Amino acid sequence: MPLTQPLVLSGVLANIDALEKSLDWQPFRPGIDIARLYNDGDAGSSSAFLRYTPGATVAYHSHPGYEHILILKGSQTDRLGEHGPGSLIINPPGTAHSVTSPNGCIVLILWEKPVVLRPQPA
Repeated sequence: MPLTQPLVLSGVLANIDALEKSLDWQPFRPGIDIARLYNDGDAGSSSAFLRYTPGATVAYHSHPGYEHILILKGSQTDRLGEHGPGSLIINPPGTAHSVTSPNGCIVLILWEKPVVLRPQPA
């Protein structure tokens, strides 16, 4: 579902609780729901809100393109530490990590290209 018109979501940080209730959440990964904003196909860019339940984890994966994550509510932890509301994380191409959210969170995520799940290095 490509985005064909501009999309404006005002006051996302200030109104995250109302926004959360208004989104069309779908199952994505165990413990994680997704509300897609756009998806340009299997190899293209995409953007979505992700909602992690407490303890949810995204397995180790690599980034063939840029990934931008804006934490809107709660926190998530990766190899760089714990990130709370208002934190912007940019993972450049060639990087890899796993993500967990011990207490749950909501993030806005933008993928230049889909991530690739990988075995955790020893």
